[in-house]
Amino acid sequence: MNLLTVADLNNEEIDNLIERASALKERHRKGIPHTPLRGKTLGLIFEKSSTRTRVSFEVAMHHLGGNAVFISGKDSQIGRGEPIKDTSRVMSRYVDGIVIRTFGHEIIEEYARYSAVPVVNGLTDTHHPCQVLADVLTVVEKKGFYKGLKFCWIGDGNNMANSWIEAAMRLGFDLTLACPKGYAPDNAFLKKAKAEGASNIRVTENVEEAAKDADVLNTDVWASMGQEEESERRRGDFKGFQINSDVLKLAKKDAIVLHCLPAHRGEEISDEVMEGAHSAVWDEAENRLHIQKAILEWLLAEGGR
Repeated sequence: MNLLTVADLNNEEIDNLIERASALKERHRKGIPHTPLRGKTLGLIFEKSSTRTRVSFEVAMHHLGGNAVFISGKDSQIGRGEPIKDTSRVMSRYVDGIVIRTFGHEIIEEYARYSAVPVVNGLTDTHHPCQVLADVLTVVEKKGFYKGLKFCWIGDGNNMANSWIEAAMRLGFDLTLACPKGYAPDNAFLKKAKAEGASNIRVTENVEEAAKDADVLNTDVWASMGQEEESERRRGDFKGFQINSDVLKLAKKDAIVLHCLPAHRGEEISDEVMEGAHSAVWDEAENRLHIQKAILEWLLAEGGR
């Protein structure tokens, strides 16, 4: 089995991963060893730079008793044009699982097609499933549940927004996405959600409408990796699409604020909110480690859990 998108999972599988990540987090805090992946090796193939994804997966494997091998595109034969299917077949002979962080989603799909071991999406241009699972874990920690909550996304209809749409489709919580004109999520994701009966997802260009009475406020950078040349134009297009104290006042009094990081303070989120009492950003970042552990245990341990 692979984990390429949130939609690859059903409701029960997501709940199980959240529950297991929480248990593994508590076990780690108590200093109780848990090494079900002893003798296992994880390959990390990264064509995009990373801090949290790389470190969390490497540390996760260490905590679980295994090892991780990091490969960057520029330092391997991948950067010299070796076919994906060749790399995938060879890596499958060396490692027990592969995490890939790349550009087009079709790249990771091809890796998965030719891989004999589980493939996990560490990020593509259209999906970021591990991050959203960590975010749901954070919400459950802070709120105790996700059902019946109103989630608000403010900013670009990017890979994070797409994965949030899939999470709402699977888990049934209310999701409103406020995106500037021309930056809405890919309509294919919205059509898929509607086709599966999800009536809980809305897209608007009005930040106030999205933030009003929200339980969870969420955002990401205005220009993602690979869009640096668009940064100046996007700053103008995204004016007003910032989570700041005024927007926070529209949400519920106990609302939490999420950001997948890295953040451009003063653009998509104000420094005041980032450092404020409503911010769950640092717990969210830590939870990448714990959800990664749950995912790796599930996919790589003998007999799963």
